Amino acid sequence: MITARAAGLVGCQSCGRANSQGQTRCVRCGSRIDSRTPRSLQHVWAWMAVGLIAYVPANTYPMLITSTVGDRQESTIMGGIIDLVEHGSYGVALIVFVASILVPVGKFIAIGYLAFCIPRRMQNPHSLLHLHEVVEFIGRWSMIDVFVVAILAALVQFDLIATINPGIAAVCFALSVVFTMVSAQSFDTRDIWDRVEETSAGT
Repeated sequence: MITARAAGLVGCQSCGRANSQGQTRCVRCGSRIDSRTPRSLQHVWAWMAVGLIAYVPANTYPMLITSTVGDRQESTIMGGIIDLVEHGSYGVALIVFVASILVPVGKFIAIGYLAFCIPRRMQNPHSLLHLHEVVEFIGRWSMIDVFVVAILAALVQFDLIATINPGIAAVCFALSVVFTMVSAQSFDTRDIWDRVEETSAGT
């Protein structure tokens, strides 16, 4: 089976048209075309680092600010999980823990593992492709916490009786999710496919 690269073609990342490898601009849309995205791993590491930086205040600053008559409570992510457990809401606490702690940390580990292994040829390329697909699939569900905070802030607004407002951690968490999604999308999966071809040629 011949590949596009072996046939002297390269696909445009914007419109998908096949162009000859000697061209620098797509003949259809005029976008710059590269056989492989230059410095893609540097972009991955940079976006992941920014996501990690944003994730720290997301866990240390309050996610929810609840104001009732004469009382004001600020809840961090872990504080909210502990409160849910103390009130017997184990299922909700588990969902919040998975969505807010387990999934983000797992994404950071997975992205770092991919960025570390791809240039070093330390892992089966097929498993790297599957891991990348899992990271991208999980990314679309990473905003659950932010959605819950937004819904609560919109519904619970009883003026002087009780109000719920998002804290600075909600913004930081949303930024962290966006940065990690951009980091995952910065991977040039064609580098992994090159390794798949090398593995197939060697067998």
